Amino acid sequence: MKLLSKLFERSKKHVLIIGWDCAAPQLVFDAFKDDMPYTRQLMEEGIYGELESTIPPITVPAWMCMMTGKDPGELGIYGFRNRKDRSYDNLYIVNSNNVHEPALWDILGRHDKKSVVLGVPLTYPPKAIPGWMVTSFLTPSTDSQYTFPPELKQEITSVVGEYIIDVRNFRTDDRARIERELIEMTRKRFQLARHLMRTRDWDFFIVVEMGSDRLHHAFWRFWDKTHRKHEPDSPFSETMRNYYRLLDEELGKTMGQVEEGTTVMVVSDHGAKRMDGGICVNEWLQQQGYLQLKEQPEHITRFSTDMVVWERTQVWSEGGYYARIFMNVQGREPQGIIPPADYERVRDELKSRLEAIVDEEGRNIGTLVFKPEEVYAACRNVPPDLIVHFGDLFWRSVGSVGGGSIYTYENDTGPDDCNHAQMGLFIIKSPQIIQARGKVSAKHLFDIAPTVLREFGLDVPTDMHGTPIEG
Repeated sequence: MKLLSKLFERSKKHVLIIGWDCAAPQLVFDAFKDDMPYTRQLMEEGIYGELESTIPPITVPAWMCMMTGKDPGELGIYGFRNRKDRSYDNLYIVNSNNVHEPALWDILGRHDKKSVVLGVPLTYPPKAIPGWMVTSFLTPSTDSQYTFPPELKQEITSVVGEYIIDVRNFRTDDRARIERELIEMTRKRFQLARHLMRTRDWDFFIVVEMGSDRLHHAFWRFWDKTHRKHEPDSPFSETMRNYYRLLDEELGKTMGQVEEGTTVMVVSDHGAKRMDGGICVNEWLQQQGYLQLKEQPEHITRFSTDMVVWERTQVWSEGGYYARIFMNVQGREPQGIIPPADYERVRDELKSRLEAIVDEEGRNIGTLVFKPEEVYAACRNVPPDLIVHFGDLFWRSVGSVGGGSIYTYENDTGPDDCNHAQMGLFIIKSPQIIQARGKVSAKHLFDIAPTVLREFGLDVPTDMHGTPIEG
């Protein structure tokens, strides 16, 4: 019986996903490839390529879209903050209680598979799952209950000491402190991951590291020679490369614990690119006659709905890396003024004008504008009327008003060097994918969940987007 048990254990299927939030394909596959030997080996032994993100390409909800196979509209989650209702000021920060679709670990649990879920965004507060959970960067602090089962919290302290949920205030000029915390956080995250890999009887394991996202936002300018604010002689010129070396080192250590036949994936939820500037979207809406404030601020001021004269306002905006445009519609918003019959005309006019925005030299910046119902299978809760990627995400959305210009080269929430990019990355080494090696055509993050289910020999739900990756 003992021999049969050991044979069964060896034949048991394992799938490991290592998530690098915001990891950029141009860095992993090109610029830093020679500095990442373990990653390069995984690429050579498996397949790799670009992984298209959601619209918008942002951590929340992209990771949960990947884990559920549902789009942002189906989840009813359009960013970190969402409108709770049609009032003007009732915004809320989403958490796991707002996710009503089954994630991979839920689906696998129905088939008696156990999961370890470590650091996946939108898992706080932790829910009871068939396995073990440590929540993500949206956890208020380690004083919160951030594990399932609850006693796992004490075990984490015994393994890594003070666990780091996220880098403190990563939008700051104190980059030396950020660099130190990034390294410490990432080492502890993977130390914990390897401990859980050794000590838990898991089938599916996913760990997501947020450090790569914080790295890009804080240090991109020091690496990218094309960045408007590039500093070639900075003491941080090698910080990006060194951090990717750290990710690779931790990957190598983690792979050293993986049993033969384990399917291994490295994925990112979106990519990264330099930030050329910001478009002050509410300032632009004022200039175009869509938005009226009670009084014009003398200096750049954070936008608030309390500033607005609603009976004379047609449109306002929320959002950071991208813009969410909301229209003030009669019978829908409390003081709506756009007649429902004019809704599509005004929305099309807005879309056309937004796409025509130029830079200070008069060149069109290439803005992309999306109607939610055209990019989502459903639009639950309160969707924006338009989603805007300024300058194809080389420009970010800035909500502040005042200053008189729609252009800014300073971020309203603190120093920030990069924006998100539509294309992230994937690397997969699987015994089931044998007909292809090396770089393959781009896939979509919706393809990850079906691929995991295929690895376990399970049917893909008919309402799940994506298809299993074959090569």
